[in-house]
Amino acid sequence: MSAQSAAAAASSAAPAWRQFTFFDVVPVKDIHDLGSSPEVFKKTPEISTITSSSAGPLVADIHGSVYLLNRDFEVVKSWIAHTGGRVTHMAERKGILVTLGEEDSARHPFLKVWELENIDRKTGAPTLLRSTKVQSGNRPHPVSTIALSATLAYLAIGLGDGTVLLYRHFDQSIYSGSTSLTALPKPRIIHESPTEPITGLGFKEPGEDSPNIYLFIVTTNHVLSYQASGKGHGGTPAIVDEVGCGLHCATMDWRAKDMVVARDEAIYICGIDGRGACYAYEGPKTMVHTHLNYMVIVSPPFSPSASAASATVRNFVAKSNGNNTEITKVTVFDLENKIVAYSGTFTEGVREVISAWGQIYVLSNDGKLDCLEEKPMSTKLDMLYRKSQYLLALNLAKTQGLDEASIAEVHKQYGDHLYTKADYDGAMQQFVKTIGYVQASYVIRKFLDAQRIHNLVTYLQELHSMGLANSDHTTLLLNTYTKLKDVARLDSFIKREARRAPDGEKDELPFDLDTAIRVCRQAGYFEHASYLAKKYERHEDYLRIQIEDAGNYKDALMYLRRLGTEAAEASLARYGRAMLDNLPEETTQLLIDICTSLAPLTIDADDQRSPARQGSIGGPSYLSYLALNRSAQPSTSEPAPPSSASMITARPGDPASARGSIHDTSRTSTPPPAPAAAATATAASAAPARPRRRPSPRQYFAHFVDHRPQFVRFLETVALRRWGQGVDTAPDSVTIEQDPGADEQSELRDQAAVWNTLLELYLPQPDAIGVNGAAPGEDKALQLLQRGDLPYDPTHALLLCSTRAHIAGLILLWERLGMHEDVVRFWMERARAGDERASDEVVKALAKYGDERPGLYPLVLRFLTSDAALLARHTNDLRRILEEVRERGIMPPVTVVQVLSRNDVTSIGLVKDWLMTRIAQSRDEIDTDQRLINSYRAETQTKLRQIEELSDPDRPHVFHVTQCAACQGQLDLPSVHFMCNHSYHQRCLGDHDTECPQCARQHGVLREIRRNNARLADQHDVFLSEVREGGFGALAAGFGRGLLNVSRAEDISA
Repeated sequence: MSAQSAAAAASSAAPAWRQFTFFDVVPVKDIHDLGSSPEVFKKTPEISTITSSSAGPLVADIHGSVYLLNRDFEVVKSWIAHTGGRVTHMAERKGILVTLGEEDSARHPFLKVWELENIDRKTGAPTLLRSTKVQSGNRPHPVSTIALSATLAYLAIGLGDGTVLLYRHFDQSIYSGSTSLTALPKPRIIHESPTEPITGLGFKEPGEDSPNIYLFIVTTNHVLSYQASGKGHGGTPAIVDEVGCGLHCATMDWRAKDMVVARDEAIYICGIDGRGACYAYEGPKTMVHTHLNYMVIVSPPFSPSASAASATVRNFVAKSNGNNTEITKVTVFDLENKIVAYSGTFTEGVREVISAWGQIYVLSNDGKLDCLEEKPMSTKLDMLYRKSQYLLALNLAKTQGLDEASIAEVHKQYGDHLYTKADYDGAMQQFVKTIGYVQASYVIRKFLDAQRIHNLVTYLQELHSMGLANSDHTTLLLNTYTKLKDVARLDSFIKREARRAPDGEKDELPFDLDTAIRVCRQAGYFEHASYLAKKYERHEDYLRIQIEDAGNYKDALMYLRRLGTEAAEASLARYGRAMLDNLPEETTQLLIDICTSLAPLTIDADDQRSPARQGSIGGPSYLSYLALNRSAQPSTSEPAPPSSASMITARPGDPASARGSIHDTSRTSTPPPAPAAAATATAASAAPARPRRRPSPRQYFAHFVDHRPQFVRFLETVALRRWGQGVDTAPDSVTIEQDPGADEQSELRDQAAVWNTLLELYLPQPDAIGVNGAAPGEDKALQLLQRGDLPYDPTHALLLCSTRAHIAGLILLWERLGMHEDVVRFWMERARAGDERASDEVVKALAKYGDERPGLYPLVLRFLTSDAALLARHTNDLRRILEEVRERGIMPPVTVVQVLSRNDVTSIGLVKDWLMTRIAQSRDEIDTDQRLINSYRAETQTKLRQIEELSDPDRPHVFHVTQCAACQGQLDLPSVHFMCNHSYHQRCLGDHDTECPQCARQHGVLREIRRNNARLADQHDVFLSEVREGGFGALAAGFGRGLLNVSRAEDISA
């Protein structure tokens, strides 16, 4: 295809350029003379080339000098780069300046490399790093263009004869440290085209599409690409396009990715693989320049005409009043957005276009410098808004790299525009893109007022997907779903997965979970609410929904088992009552497992295969979309044996499946049961967890109100499995699982509470009578009371038996507590109440307890003699009791007479024989005591006479002892005689013995007793306590010990 046909096709296919005035022309004046241009440009005809650099604009002239300018276009540094010649080309990268020029000393062009930041102290010029001739063959050829890569690795020089020289490793040669100015690598000729001069060069830097560096070569008729680096480099340049251009009409685009070729018929974009985009723009072109995302095209001088196709030219003609001055047209294009950002005319022609400090500068041939000052972005956007060019405004904002907030503002303006035109769908598409930057309430109010619920749903969904919704947004979205009855969208919304958060952080939900659950419950979508609660492990919410709202008690029970013991324990404390009201047996078994087992909770396989379908509202059961055994992790360890054949181990806290639709008709049936292997693998996968402490069964007692049979079963099973205790179970006959974390005191309190409660349940109410006259459970109650090893509270049991009128239990407990008098009094009360057999029980009780409790005899005697009829029935018993009193000496006769004579029931004849016998016995005792008194008096008189004789110093004492009291040998002299009639050999006594050894021990004991009695005489509290306990006997004993003989005690102490 020819260039003309290609341009024609591009012109017909391409849209018309939209023209705006994004740039204002501002003349640049000399800082010292505001009436003229900067001083350096007053000799514009002598300027040979101008280029931009990182340090500022660089201007070179035909005398070989280079000038570095500042922001005010003042010369801050100048030096002679090429002596006796002109500077033809310059290129700068990273502070390294490459100049090409002519010198009078050589026929060939000179290449020089300067370091701008390093100043030579001698010359004041930048340091010259390298200087060498550019020679290709023997004949000199002028340099037409140069290109320097961004990394300084490559330098390309194009010559007028069509030759391209490439310097490789250019940066290495510069920084090699060599002091030789000619130490540059030998250039390589990579292209020769004798008939086509080189008009443009440019390096394509590495990018995402290719990691290699390519060199674009533009001639008058072709565009070629040469691979300068990477695998396969160094070959022959490949022809990219057969459209070339003139000098200064080829340049790299602003991304240094493609080559821009400007021809009279169009503008071509060429890549390494071929021609790319083509922009129709007819007219001769003398220069093309890139500035940021803009491309500046300069036309050659021409005579303007009022019939010209360009409006800019026509406007100039209208203003010039028919002057025939030639003009040069400068046009600034935004190729990506198809915009003519500026179009203006210059009457003196354009010498150069400069990019510096983010602005475009146009230098005229007469030395006048104008700045094309770009308008602020807000101004440009306002211009586009006024013309309703919102899509163009968006593209422009993105091209110029505005931040997200600014781009969102453009979307907002576009959305408002579409909203005013009643294009609500299009407006919502724009408002969705403002999320995060525009207040959500701004958009929500608009569409609430317009009653555009469907559009509002779209916005709210996107708001949630970006994680920027609050609880109010979630409430509004769910309410719109329920109002529209859009179950499919509701399903999709609640099944949305949480966004993955960075490592160490919790995944973020796309909506407010509490609000979602609350709104679904309020709207009656219990299945959705329960799905959310289960998926995100909101156990309390899930149970509240299933129990309080949906009534799915069976599912709630299975869920409790999956939660694990600790979570189920807390949940049952709240919902146990409701669960027992609806599933008494299953809930009781769950409570038993929690309170007795240390192993994980188990799920009945039958329950797993047949989940309850109660309470479903509008659609299949939620089990159709909640997987029961998801994500079971296999384990290589041996599986623990199940507790029974019908039980499999479940994993606590297993998350619900989040895949599939809730109302998918293909999944309305319940999931199939897990294979046995999977079940055992699940059991084995449970890693050894920290030992848990079994909960106290007392916290669940209140739930069993109105569930007496289940309560009895619960207590009996807990006692048997947890402590090995049972009414019909022998001690230590059951193997129990030891809880290493159990508190001994707490366990004892729990045992007492369980057995106290069981006794209360066993004991019948006063009006509960069984088939045979005995109330149900009464036998068990008696068995419990008879077991001394069961840790019930006797006092509590006594109170229960009393309130329930359980006579056998009362008697048993009184006997066990030693309250025999209470037993006797109980039967007495029954006898007084009219129970004739009760009096017999009184007599039996006396016979049973009388040996240990003599105090019962006076009580029974009063009872038997309290009524004539009673006495008539128990006359023989009375005589027998009196005989026992007499034989055992339990009561004095006077006391017996006082007891029997308190009323007129007992006659004297009834006790005559007993009294006579008792009086005779008393007389005998008196005679015996009198004889003892007489013997004690005689002995006392004898002792007194002995003391008197021993005390008389004038009365001689004759010793008739012939044996030594110590050795029992014949007494011989020397001997020692004591007044106690004991004699000893002198050798048998110690050296210092002054007392009889035999009598000294007896006297020592007596003295110690008297000293103790003297000390006790001052301890009045001890004496009073003995009197309180022993009565008159203690008083008499104290008198006998001399405690009351004050004068004697004082003598002893003295």
